[in-house]
Amino acid sequence: MTGLIGEGISLPEGPAFLDDGSLCVTELALERGCVTRIAPDGTRGSVIAKTGRPNGLALGADAVLWVAESLVPAILRLELDGRSAVIATHCGGTPLLWPNDLCVGPDGRLYVTDSGIRFIDFTQNGELRVDPFTIDLDGRIVAIDPVSGDGRIIDRGLRFANGIAFGPDELLYATETITGNIHRYDLSKAASRELFGNVLNSSRPIKGIGGPDGIAFDVNGNLYVAVFGLGEITVLDRSGAVARRIPTRGQEPTNVAFGPHGSTAIYVTDCEHGCVEVIDVGIGGLALHR
Repeated sequence: MTGLIGEGISLPEGPAFLDDGSLCVTELALERGCVTRIAPDGTRGSVIAKTGRPNGLALGADAVLWVAESLVPAILRLELDGRSAVIATHCGGTPLLWPNDLCVGPDGRLYVTDSGIRFIDFTQNGELRVDPFTIDLDGRIVAIDPVSGDGRIIDRGLRFANGIAFGPDELLYATETITGNIHRYDLSKAASRELFGNVLNSSRPIKGIGGPDGIAFDVNGNLYVAVFGLGEITVLDRSGAVARRIPTRGQEPTNVAFGPHGSTAIYVTDCEHGCVEVIDVGIGGLALHR
């Protein structure tokens, strides 16, 4: 399957598949500010809940959705019937600033990127600031217990922490948008940040805000990176080298998810056109922890 689904969604992010094949996305536009469920046939579907400005999504056990809420910064537990609960607003006594993306780890904890600045401070007159290299950022990687809400900071000082996922090696990978870097972490070691790769293209510089956003692994361990502002999914092989650049319909892909089991397509949220683009890449995705 290739093409577009869910057209008419407003600044989509956070694609996450449910067990029935429906796709949940977030709608970042403040006039929407909701989690939306797109039916398996690709129709628009329905709003599950309005939360403010939900950013990342991850599917947990028992069909629970974990939500990185960025307007009033928090991690939310969202039921498919629309009921929600705040799980955490702080991590180790430090307030969350911009929960951006999250995933479930092999230990059952939630691993979250905090971009390191409040959303309201990252905008001017309702538009994203155009001076990303001069903004004071303290991007963080945090781990949060989904039951108690207790958390710890794994790393900080990143230039806009963004996408996050576990690889087949059980290492944690996260993107740093402003630098274009992809970092990885061995959670069994302290201070383990390691540069894995970089997705920027010197022949196609990004104008304004842009860089690596959401990520997903295929079953062979290749990493698919949505590069906002560049209009492509950059694929890094297991060594961190650029193996492939897949053009997207719009210049503003925000995130990427593999389809349900048996699918060889990626689903790319496209902010420029307000839709999800489906691209057959010939391989399935790595099973996610729940």
